[in-house]
Amino acid sequence: MSFLTKLEKQILIGDGAMGTLLYSYGKDSCLEELNLSRPEQILSIHTAYINAGADIIQTNTYAANYLKLARYGLEDSVKAINSSAVQIAKKAANGKTYVLGTIGGNRGIKPNSIQLDDIRTSFHEQLYALLVEGVDGILLETYYDLEEMESVLSIARRETELPIVAQLSMQEVGFMQDHTPIADALHRLENLGADVVGLNCRLGPHHMLKALEDVPLPKHSYLSAYPNASLPAYTDGVFHYEGDAEYFRKSAHAFRDQGVRLLGGCCGTTPDHIRAFAEELRNVPPITEKTNKPKQEKIVIEPKPAKRDIPPLHEIVKERPSILVELDPPRKLDTTRFFEGAKALKEVGIDAITLADNSLASPRISNSAIGHLVKTQIGLRPLIHITCRDRNIIGLQSHLMGLHTLGLHDVLVITGDPARVGDFPGASSVYDVSSFELISMVKKLNDGLSVSGKELGQKSTFSVASAFNPNVRSLEKAVIRMEKKIAHGADYFITQPVFSEEKLYEVYEATKHITAPIYIGLMPLTSYRNMEFLHNEVPGIKISDSIRAQMTKFKDDPERATQEGLVITKSLIDAALELFNGIYLITPFLRYELTVELADYTNKRIALNSRGKNNVQSIIH
Repeated sequence: MSFLTKLEKQILIGDGAMGTLLYSYGKDSCLEELNLSRPEQILSIHTAYINAGADIIQTNTYAANYLKLARYGLEDSVKAINSSAVQIAKKAANGKTYVLGTIGGNRGIKPNSIQLDDIRTSFHEQLYALLVEGVDGILLETYYDLEEMESVLSIARRETELPIVAQLSMQEVGFMQDHTPIADALHRLENLGADVVGLNCRLGPHHMLKALEDVPLPKHSYLSAYPNASLPAYTDGVFHYEGDAEYFRKSAHAFRDQGVRLLGGCCGTTPDHIRAFAEELRNVPPITEKTNKPKQEKIVIEPKPAKRDIPPLHEIVKERPSILVELDPPRKLDTTRFFEGAKALKEVGIDAITLADNSLASPRISNSAIGHLVKTQIGLRPLIHITCRDRNIIGLQSHLMGLHTLGLHDVLVITGDPARVGDFPGASSVYDVSSFELISMVKKLNDGLSVSGKELGQKSTFSVASAFNPNVRSLEKAVIRMEKKIAHGADYFITQPVFSEEKLYEVYEATKHITAPIYIGLMPLTSYRNMEFLHNEVPGIKISDSIRAQMTKFKDDPERATQEGLVITKSLIDAALELFNGIYLITPFLRYELTVELADYTNKRIALNSRGKNNVQSIIH
């Protein structure tokens, strides 16, 4: 008899966590590989759950797909691991307990980190391996990304008529991370052919029950729930769960009252938790009607954007020529010279000062702190750089929320130099997200949502700049990368420094189809040694042979070399203004006098060009 037939008239109990017990036995590598190397241990866990009262057990195959096994060099063992897992589970079941072949989700908080085509290919391989061994059904569990779940569920439904259980995981109570209400998401899975739809992982009974209050009984499928034991604790480098079995016993009837017919456990649960469910619900009939908590009529207040003092930079530079100046926050606690420079740049009339985020992976005063002071004390717009290197997703969102709160709405998103190039080469580079994902993350805040889908109560108004490096072998590939950043939400671009007119024209021709504005990076060379260092040792910077020859003439005269560097940069400013509206001046070694002179020169050239155009217009008319 199919377990679906049994579910028509009774509540069935699933098993609990496999990984929790294996960790408690000291297993901290690839748990699915133990199907091959320690089958007796997997068998004993299955048997323990069956003895505790589980009607249904799942195979130890949650991460037994190509994508996840490849982390351990086991990608060629997909069939062997899945086949062994089913054989072990069926041996434990002995024809008296149902065996579901488990396939876990791949995407987590970063849905774009794995392409759907790769997921589909990997899923097909694992699904076939499980079906060949004769499972009683398929369990799809711990899917945070609804798009991934719908994709693999569609495949599974085409390939088998066996029962399919499809379980989603929530970031926020009642919602998927893309902000789809759980009730709507489960209804979509039901329409795609899932026989059982439900929730598992991340949350314990309290929050899972709260989410289920808004979920009606499905018309063509059944409800399931596999809660975690509790929120995880972290002690001495080990995650553990503290929820006890008696707490599960107390929640058993509440799950039944919400319409759940398949009830098991996820992370942190043990045979004791499953025994508690089984003892409480054995011979208790399921409900056939459910009155959902009445939805209160609530006034939906659309989150309002924060007010901006002035238009975003990407709008300004579309209308007129614009100047940005990078002035790095100090490496030391004395900020005197930095603020002298910021005041001088304000007086010369630049549009914004850009503040690097620990450039070259070396610690500097927080650019958000410096930026706030620049804005409030000097009245100069700060553009805050944000790297992917130093913060995980939690820290990045917190940082962005802080910038929003401080009224710092202009950001430049970059990957960031790896930690090993800086002052602390032993430090960790985080890179939780790529620059593409961080751009999307910022734009999600502009929709009033966190990266997990939670409402933030207000929309941010970030204007997002992104980096563009023209000093690469293939400019065509760099432009493709630029287009991808635009697709993720980049509003405009700031380039690495350019050191030749030829490169300026090359960039113009390669990007003239791009509608997003571009600020051309220009940096004055200060000496022959400075030039050689930049050219040979700094990633993303290449200096033309002609300019290197010019600077070499003053190899032994640093003062003349600096003046020559200014002459070269002014010539490049002239050429850049013929092609682009944005000029990005990079201050070397906090020598702000150089960029003050260049900014003043740029403004005069802009005024001269404007008068020239006006004169032409007057002649025409």
